[in-house]
Amino acid sequence: MITHFQYKPLFKQTSLPGWRISFYFRGTHFDGIYHKNGQIEWGSTSPTKEDEKNIHSQIHELMLFHVYE
Repeated sequence: MITHFQYKPLFKQTSLPGWRISFYFRGTHFDGIYHKNGQIEWGSTSPTKEDEKNIHSQIHELMLFHVYE
């Protein structure tokens, strides 16, 4: 489960798409860029292949709730 999820726009002009995201998953900190097409560009740490699909769907759901509501 994702905890401490945070996001902020990549650009000062918030109408431009793209968000910087950060969160914890199983005690590990992850960060990256969430693109308007749903693609995630991972930062310094990327999840394992087994966890990536689960994390991606959770982040997409969170972004739909917070950004695209």
